[in-house]
Amino acid sequence: MTKRLFLKTVAALATVAAVGTAHAQTPIKFQLDWRFEGPAALFLQSAAKGYYKAAGLDVSIDAGNGSGGTVTRVASGTYDMGFADVAALMEFHANNPDAPNKPVAVMMVYNNTPAAVLALKKSGISKPADLNGKKLGAPVFDAGRKGFPIFQKANNVSNVAWTSMDPPLRETMLVRGDIDAITGFSFTSLLNLEARGVKTEDVVILPYAEHGVKLYGNAVIASPKLIKENPAAVKAFLSAFAKGAKEAMANPAAAIDTVKARDGIINVALETRRLQLAVDSVVASADARREGFGQVNPGRLSLMASQVSDAYGTKTRVDPSAIWNGSMLPSAAELNVLPPAKK
Repeated sequence: MTKRLFLKTVAALATVAAVGTAHAQTPIKFQLDWRFEGPAALFLQSAAKGYYKAAGLDVSIDAGNGSGGTVTRVASGTYDMGFADVAALMEFHANNPDAPNKPVAVMMVYNNTPAAVLALKKSGISKPADLNGKKLGAPVFDAGRKGFPIFQKANNVSNVAWTSMDPPLRETMLVRGDIDAITGFSFTSLLNLEARGVKTEDVVILPYAEHGVKLYGNAVIASPKLIKENPAAVKAFLSAFAKGAKEAMANPAAAIDTVKARDGIINVALETRRLQLAVDSVVASADARREGFGQVNPGRLSLMASQVSDAYGTKTRVDPSAIWNGSMLPSAAELNVLPPAKK
């Protein structure tokens, strides 16, 4: 090989290596809190539009089966990041103080918990005080049920009896009259009741956030290993996610196509409405507009940590500083994603 040819070969190989490096994608395994339903579009939009890829990330998004499971799987290293209820994250921290890889919340998405008490108007329940002496039902792991002692204390509710069931039976048992009220995510249980023939106007919804309980809801969480080794990847994910979430909130009907692509049997109209309800009630809430999308208020987070410690009966007290890291949040301009307030 001549010297000239050798130099050309070396230059060509260097170019190939540079191109390969430029297009190297950091893999991110991400787990949702639940199935592929309307709110999942907030995350799926950025995948469908290629925003994660453009940010140098190879993101895979899987369905979940509850926030507790998502927290555990990120803690185990099975997933790098996820979407989970902050109360479930706090519970994990406080009950597993020696766990080596406790996940951390890095961006608030549901500024208010979606937890609510739901009842049928014919029950006579119209306000928290009407729950005294009533029979409530929910799965034992339901976020609303686990946080109910906080709602109870804020509203002077007493003498409540609980019935446990699997999630698919919750709304069915309410419709049958086996229980007086249920706890659940407002935008999930309301639509489940409608699917069982109940009219919207016949449902009473008592959102925790509107009755003295200012708990945060779901946040993007990340493993401390990823944060330590590649904080730039976490920030890139959050930036790309914010871009897609803004589009999904601006046009829910179009964004639902991303959910349909992952689960072909969804009811498109129903899931579009679920997404809109989630955006209106917990993503673009008055509290979210006041604090800023993605952010937390330290005082409010500390109060929640204390409330969760008491309500959940954790082994140790929740340390709010250990569960939150906002250092990788995108710029204020990138976080300006909330749709205009409805008049």
